[in-house]
Amino acid sequence: MYYIAHRDEESNREQAIFEHLSGTACLAGEFAMVFNAEKQARFCAMLHDVGKYSAKFQNRIRGAKERVDHSTAGAKLAAQNKDTMSAICIAGHHGGLPDFGDRSNTVYDSTLYGRIKRREGVEIENYSAYKDEIEIPEIEIPFEIQKENDSSFFFTHMLFSCLVDADWLDTEAFYKGASRAVNYEPLEALFQKLSAYVEGWWETTSELNSKRCQILRAALEIGASAPGLFSFTAPTGAGKTVASVAFALSHLVENSQKRIIYVIPYVSILEQTKSVFEKIFGSDNVVAHYANIDFGDDETDPHRLAAENWDAPIILTTAVQFFESLFSNKPSQCRKLHNIANSTIIMDEAQMLPVPYLTPCTWAITQLVKNYRCSVVLCTATQPALDTLLKKYMPTEKVREICPDIDGMHVFFKRVKYEYAGRLSYETLSTSLNAREQVLFIVNSRKLAHTLFALLKTEGGFCLTTLMTPEHRRKTLDEIRERLKTGKLCRVVATSLVEAGVDVDFPAVYKELAGLDSIIQAAGRCNREGKRSPEESVVTIFESESKSPPIFDLNIAAAKSVMHNCKDIASAETVKEYFQLLYNTIIGEKRLDVKDIMKDINGGGMPFATVAGNFKLIENEQSTIYIPIGEGGELVRDLRENGPSRNLLRKLGQYAVNVYPDHFKELYYAGAIETISLNTAILSDIELYKANTGLVLKIDTGLADFI
Repeated sequence: MYYIAHRDEESNREQAIFEHLSGTACLAGEFAMVFNAEKQARFCAMLHDVGKYSAKFQNRIRGAKERVDHSTAGAKLAAQNKDTMSAICIAGHHGGLPDFGDRSNTVYDSTLYGRIKRREGVEIENYSAYKDEIEIPEIEIPFEIQKENDSSFFFTHMLFSCLVDADWLDTEAFYKGASRAVNYEPLEALFQKLSAYVEGWWETTSELNSKRCQILRAALEIGASAPGLFSFTAPTGAGKTVASVAFALSHLVENSQKRIIYVIPYVSILEQTKSVFEKIFGSDNVVAHYANIDFGDDETDPHRLAAENWDAPIILTTAVQFFESLFSNKPSQCRKLHNIANSTIIMDEAQMLPVPYLTPCTWAITQLVKNYRCSVVLCTATQPALDTLLKKYMPTEKVREICPDIDGMHVFFKRVKYEYAGRLSYETLSTSLNAREQVLFIVNSRKLAHTLFALLKTEGGFCLTTLMTPEHRRKTLDEIRERLKTGKLCRVVATSLVEAGVDVDFPAVYKELAGLDSIIQAAGRCNREGKRSPEESVVTIFESESKSPPIFDLNIAAAKSVMHNCKDIASAETVKEYFQLLYNTIIGEKRLDVKDIMKDINGGGMPFATVAGNFKLIENEQSTIYIPIGEGGELVRDLRENGPSRNLLRKLGQYAVNVYPDHFKELYYAGAIETISLNTAILSDIELYKANTGLVLKIDTGLADFI
């Protein structure tokens, strides 16, 4: 019998199982070479589809309608060869990595042990015909990953990534008739492009540019270091973006690494960074990957394909995408993981690593450095105090600082003067707002933002919150920048979405009391270009009549404590004291891993599905409201007429507002939305979307009123 793995109905071509297994094994082995698991990856891939040798599957591939479990067979075979890591990867290569389960349990459940107890010819189809075509390859499990449960857990994700990416690529090549063409420029060429971009910087007479060049030169020199952990404590205005990528490229070339992965907390910063990188390296070499990115309608677009498995020299992604992929059990999210190995990873705005998951996120960083030849750079003006966690998981690794003379650079790049004004009434805040021609107020809740905006004089007044669609916010920011540049009236009230990475330059900023890092990041929007003296550029820290949402309480407590005793709230010493107090005393170790992720990982049970379900950086489920305004109206009509598609939903993401369940219900019972799924709707009452503030929500859930 001719055993086939895939069949193309259009061309009537067939791919033999042996051909598919061999092709997948070749790719998987190649992917795993960087972490010394080539033989195990080949073994895993060679067995992953042996279940397709059953007569029932062969009937199905040739047109029968019955469903067939073809994954359990290979999992059983791998387990019989004493490789449970390959077994669980094979079992989950379509549906996702399961939990290991209980060896003593006799129930045939969805766990690995439940599945491998199924009997051939009874619970699963007879697949013994594989013996006539394939020989089980030699297996060799890397010794170092057997030492600790957590290393084995992480390694299994990497092995799974090699399998599923190889499986998808070999299958894709069969259906398309050719493998993907990779046409990226070599790293040496990208380094030359960077050198050309900064060539004119070195001969400068400006003291400011001289300091930036000093930082850039240090980044290039330290880039020649061996892989490991680095920090880059770069002040605002120091040229952090270019200097960090200069370090990364120098580091990649010196250490024969493969790519730069730039991890950014907000999409707004990501898009801004992407435009800088495209200017330096060309758009063909830069791939952005985040939830609502629009790749257009071309299914063969190289950027779309590279976003699937991160096979590009420069990847920009969000912290949510990066960390949730590392802890996911789903093939679509995990297939990129093996391409993180042997990379330089820049954690931009590292102070925004999610505190409730800080311990597992830090552990994941150390795993990449210890076992997968990665370098990780914690890049920020407000360096989080991760010393204790890093030493816990990498006791012998020393974090190397890239920025020269941190204290001296802080003094030189100081742009503002901080003043604490205490508690201010709405009337006082309103007076301060309207008294200045150009001013930015950053507050902790959307409710307060709207309250203050209502007290603004209409001319040159703006309100920025997440109740506006991304496209609406982008256009508003463009108008704000133009007004600032031309000296027109510009009074802005915003939530914290403008704090980090948003390129605006106000002569004065008012910041509602929050965490110290948040205050310092907000100050980066004041006198950003250094055109005024610090004495003229005041950042006023205040408390308002209304109480901030509870999520700010711990950060505010830590900030108040260190601000009371320090001379300079933005110094590296004060920032370190703040984070140590916040993590070690106020929050405490338990609340740095709220879901006990590390306890599950170290428990020995390998609960892949459980951990994936618990590791969610965005905890509170939100519903999506599409706003049919401008191009959003045309996209909504397309949605109604043709139904959803991946491309359409990505485009619609720029015309969407995310709300919490109580707000969704409020809009639903008011008859203001047209539901298209359980948690997705179109705004039908267009009067509820305002040109200056976005979507109108009446109830206050507490949760929904902060970013």
